[in-house]
Amino acid sequence: MDYGTLISVEDLRDLLAGGTDVLLLDCEFDLGAPEKGRQIHAAGHLPGACYAHLDQDLAGTPDGTNGRHPLPDRERFAAWLRGIGLSRGQQVVAYDSNGGAWAARAWWLLRWMGHRPVAVLDGGKPAWAASGLPLETGTPLQRSTGDFVPGEPRVGAPVNAADVLANVSSHEAQVLDARDPSRYRGEPNPLDPVAGHIPGAKNRFFRDNLGSDGRFRPAAELAAAFTVLLEGRPAVLQCGSGVTACHNALAMEIAGLTGARLYPGSWSEWISDPARPVATGEG
Repeated sequence: MDYGTLISVEDLRDLLAGGTDVLLLDCEFDLGAPEKGRQIHAAGHLPGACYAHLDQDLAGTPDGTNGRHPLPDRERFAAWLRGIGLSRGQQVVAYDSNGGAWAARAWWLLRWMGHRPVAVLDGGKPAWAASGLPLETGTPLQRSTGDFVPGEPRVGAPVNAADVLANVSSHEAQVLDARDPSRYRGEPNPLDPVAGHIPGAKNRFFRDNLGSDGRFRPAAELAAAFTVLLEGRPAVLQCGSGVTACHNALAMEIAGLTGARLYPGSWSEWISDPARPVATGEG
């Protein structure tokens, strides 16, 4: 059995205890202090986990017009995955301590690369530690190079700014904004030099996908929430820079709602062109 959306702490524990070679990706990150995640990783991570840096490993190079976290080059990303030991068909489990906010980006990227067995640890490192399971410190031993090769994407094709601009008029798809409600409404925020949202977008704050225990809500509950928002339209998912939008992509996949498409540039790309329209308020 492999895991393609979520994996519980208990199931991951059993896989590791049974000798399954799982590639663990520690995706800790702090937008305000980009090296803090690496420090947290060194202070305590799941045994054998590799660190995946959001800026350096899980994104390409921003140029001022393509958003803060553009998609990485596929071949470069594939080489990085091989370098940390990924082989074809190997189970990958990504985690963080922020409700899956960063781990979901790794999950989406692996699926974009055609890899099927990739899951997010439900509850993340806090749930692992709360179960009394061990953490290790320092840097894990170097893994042998893997044989991973990219395949056909297992996610909907990403959309670009021109697609989203055309959709402002056609409204054929429903754009869902994963940012917190205050940023969506257009209240001042240091991350957004221009405040507001894409006209026609609805707000689905990614944290609403989680229960009070930090784990994802049940599939039926997620399906009901997204179905109301979409009103029968296909979904285009965005956030500030195409990262927490992947959390909504994961939640929809858990809910059995497939085909959502990511707008990787998201708000940080959208506002790089002052000609693109901006809305404020509740939408």
